[in-house]
Amino acid sequence: MGLLTQIVTFPLAPVRGVVWVVDRVLEAAEDEYYDPAPVHRELAELERRLLAGDIDEETFDRQEDELLDRLEEIRAFRADRQGGQT
Repeated sequence: MGLLTQIVTFPLAPVRGVVWVVDRVLEAAEDEYYDPAPVHRELAELERRLLAGDIDEETFDRQEDELLDRLEEIRAFRADRQGGQT
């Protein structure tokens, strides 16, 4: 950016700063939401509950399907994110 451009666009600096902060917050929220580790922990806990007899096979299957769908959503998001980066 040239000096003239910086001088002309200086009044927009606070807006650019706010946009940058919002982008970082969005990235952090997406990283947390699309983290597969909690889903893996839930799958392990679900299996533990099945083996302990706390839940029946039908409940296990239903909840496992939901968690596996969530993992697929996470994988798709991460693949899209990596495909969009250069």
